[in-house]
Amino acid sequence: MSETPSEPPTRASRRRRTLLLLGIAGLVGAFAAAGAALLLVNISERKHEGQNPYFRVVELTDDTVDPAVWGKNFPIQYDAYRRTVDQVRTRYGGSEAVPRTPTQADPRSLTAQSRLEEDPRLVTIWDGYAFAKDFREERGHAYMLEDQTFTERQQVAKQPGTCLHCHASVYKAYRDAGNGDLVAGFAKINPLPYAEARKLVEHPVTCIDCHDPTTMQLRITRPGFIEGMRALRAGQGKPDYDVNRDATHQELRSFVCGQCHVEYYFKGAEKRLTYPWHRGLGIEGMYAYYTEVDHADWTHAKSGARMLKAQHPEFELWSQGIHARSGVACADCHMPYTRVGATKVSDHHVRSPLLNINRACQPCHKFDERELESRVHAIQDRTHELRGRALDAVTALIGELEAARASGRPDAELATARELHRQAQFYVDFVEAENSMGFHAPGEALRILATSIDLARQGQLALRAAPTIAPAPPPGP
Repeated sequence: MSETPSEPPTRASRRRRTLLLLGIAGLVGAFAAAGAALLLVNISERKHEGQNPYFRVVELTDDTVDPAVWGKNFPIQYDAYRRTVDQVRTRYGGSEAVPRTPTQADPRSLTAQSRLEEDPRLVTIWDGYAFAKDFREERGHAYMLEDQTFTERQQVAKQPGTCLHCHASVYKAYRDAGNGDLVAGFAKINPLPYAEARKLVEHPVTCIDCHDPTTMQLRITRPGFIEGMRALRAGQGKPDYDVNRDATHQELRSFVCGQCHVEYYFKGAEKRLTYPWHRGLGIEGMYAYYTEVDHADWTHAKSGARMLKAQHPEFELWSQGIHARSGVACADCHMPYTRVGATKVSDHHVRSPLLNINRACQPCHKFDERELESRVHAIQDRTHELRGRALDAVTALIGELEAARASGRPDAELATARELHRQAQFYVDFVEAENSMGFHAPGEALRILATSIDLARQGQLALRAAPTIAPAPPPGP
C-alpha cells in the first residue's frame, strides 16, 4: 500500500501563523472597540460636566458674603482662594513670615517684613506721615483686612472708614448703609472713624466683590472705581460711562482688580475715595489733577513741602505697558486658566506670575522658564537700581531744604524747591508703591524715575542759586 505524502512543514507553519495573527487581530479589535466605547463614555461625561460646571448645593444671593458658602458650589475656586495665605518671597515682592508675640492690641503671631527697616530712606521721604511709622511688605488677599486693622498707622493717624473700600468685602455693608443704594452707603461709611466702620465688615475681599451671585458674571462693586472710570471716559469724550454696562468681559478681567490696585485720595471732609483720573491714567495727568484741586496728604516734617503719598498704582502703570496694549488682562497672568477635568477655571490662588511661570507666562511666551524669569529679573533689576538713585536724589533735596529752613531762609525763597520736592517725591513714590518693580510698564517706570531724579536735582540747584546756604556734599552711593 502506498502512503499519502504529508504536507511540507513550511505550509503547516504558515497556517499556524495565520491562525495566530487572526487571533491577535481579533483581540486587538476587541480592545479597540472597548477603548472606543470608554472614550465615547468619557467624552459624554466631559460634555455633561462642561454644560454643568457646578452643582448648586446652596442658594447664593446678594447678601451671601461668606466665601465658605460660595465654596460649597465652587469648591475648586474656593480651595485656590484659601491658598492666598501663602507667604512666598520673590526677588522684589512677596512677604516673609516674620514671627511676633501677640498682644491684646494686635493678636497676629506672624507679620510681613518691615520695608522701613529694609530701606531707611523711606522713613525720610515720608517724615511726618503715618507711613514713616509702619510700612510692611504686602501679604496675600487673605491678610488684607487683618493687616489694615492692626497696622501701627492706625495708632498715629485717624484713618477713616474709606480704607475699607479696598481692604474688606464691603459691598453688602455699603448696600445696607444706603438702604439698598450702593453709592449712598459708600458716602455714609467713608467719613466714619475706622474702628466704627470696621464693625460693619467681617471678611477680606470675597467672591461677592467680583461676581454676580446669580449669573457668576464679573461685575464692579466698588463705587470709587465706578466713579473713577466715569471721570476717565468723560475726559476721553465718552460721557455717562457705566463700567458694568459698557465694559467688555476681557476688560472686566482687569477692572475687577483695578477696583483696588490704584492710586487714590480722600476728597474733602467727607473723605470720599476719589481716583485722580480726570486727566488720564498717566502720572503727569494725575499730578496735574492734584495741582488743580490743590490736594496734599500731609506737610513734610523736614522740608515743609505739601506732599502727595502715592498708593498702589498697579492698574495705572499696567495701562501704560505692552501687556495692556496687547489686550492681556490682569487675570491672564495673576489668575491664569487651568483645567480640572473638563472644567476650565481661573486660578483663584492670586499670586505673582513668577511663582507660576508655566501657566502664567508660557502660554504666550514659548521660552524656557529660567529664560523668562531672567528676563523679568533684568527689567526689575534696572528699575530697582534707578529707584535707588531717585531715592538718593530726593533725600538729598530734603536734607538741603531742612538745612535751609534751619538757617532762617524765608518761605518765599524755598517755594520753588518745595514744589520740586513734592513732584520728585510723588514720581519716585509712584514706582516705589507700585508692586511690580517696573515690570508692568518697564519703559514708563524708568522714565518716571529719571524724571524724579531730574526734578530733585533741579530743586537742589534752586536752593543753591541763593548765596545764603553753602552747597551740600553730593549724596553717597
